[in-house]
Amino acid sequence: MSFHSDPEPAMRIYFHCIIWSIFFAGCASASILPEQIAVIVNNNDKTSPEIADYYQQKRAIPGENIIRVGFPVTGSMGSHLFTALREKIYSQTPEHVQFYVLAWSKPFRVACMSITSAMTFGFDRKYCAHGCTPTETSMYFNSNSSRPFDDFNVRPTMMLAGSSVMQIKAMIDNGVNSDGTYPKGTAYLVSTTDAARNVRAYVYEKVKSAFASRIDIEIIKADSLSEKQDVLFYFTGKTAVGALETNRYLPGAIADHLTSSGGVLFDDQQMSLLKWLDSGVTASYGTVTEPCAFPQKFPHPGIVIDRYTRGESLIEAYWKSVAWPGQGLFVGEPMAAPYYDRRN
Repeated sequence: MSFHSDPEPAMRIYFHCIIWSIFFAGCASASILPEQIAVIVNNNDKTSPEIADYYQQKRAIPGENIIRVGFPVTGSMGSHLFTALREKIYSQTPEHVQFYVLAWSKPFRVACMSITSAMTFGFDRKYCAHGCTPTETSMYFNSNSSRPFDDFNVRPTMMLAGSSVMQIKAMIDNGVNSDGTYPKGTAYLVSTTDAARNVRAYVYEKVKSAFASRIDIEIIKADSLSEKQDVLFYFTGKTAVGALETNRYLPGAIADHLTSSGGVLFDDQQMSLLKWLDSGVTASYGTVTEPCAFPQKFPHPGIVIDRYTRGESLIEAYWKSVAWPGQGLFVGEPMAAPYYDRRN
């Protein structure tokens, strides 16, 4: 990972985003209902139906929202095959569906896009990087929309991916168990010695100043966090993060490490985001192709913390925090809502 030629304009824009979030984001609430989610199943993946069935049971997803298709189980899918697949999925999707959930771990990429972004926007090279360049901005970024398909004609997408079926079920359980718990957790903003990947530390002090009255926030200068028992948020920048298993992650916890290929789920030299999920985190994010350390291509800690603690569901808060998500992969339990009680 390297900086683009002039990082300062990107930093200024990134810094401005948190100001916009604090003062203009408006009310947030977790409005996602089971009928607003469609679960996509790959019949050619022997684990996909089991994952989808488990999620349907846990979240009471209507039967009409389970969409079954078949395609090769590979790490990356070509754009033409994907476009035909997406058209087939859309033709089977009820109009009231606002979000997609992918019940598999492969494929995680479509040519130069992540599969979650390709499913959301459709495959389009304006969401891909051509060297160290910006990509198209998401119309969903920091919006107050609770119905993105109705408002923007996009269905934000998240994967139920993992290193094993057991781990994926545990991740789902973490999300379900988080609902309405109003946890007394801590947001850890970790500033590392890795200068190329520590670009989000630029906003840490502002995030703490804005939201410390709502949630405990600690800014820590270290290359990893260890022996913490109350982790709800953990944002850092490093090719690999140590001591993950020594921490206790609360149900609904969100964590990610800014690096080049955290979204390459398998067989890469850098740490896969799946390591977070193996350790008990409920959602994580990573890029599938070289992002060149643009902070806009990664979750903005302030926006995630702000929206999640004001009651939005995980998929809403996480997706809305990334300005340029074309290369970024979202994995986790989308309906998790620790600060919203759906029973009321």
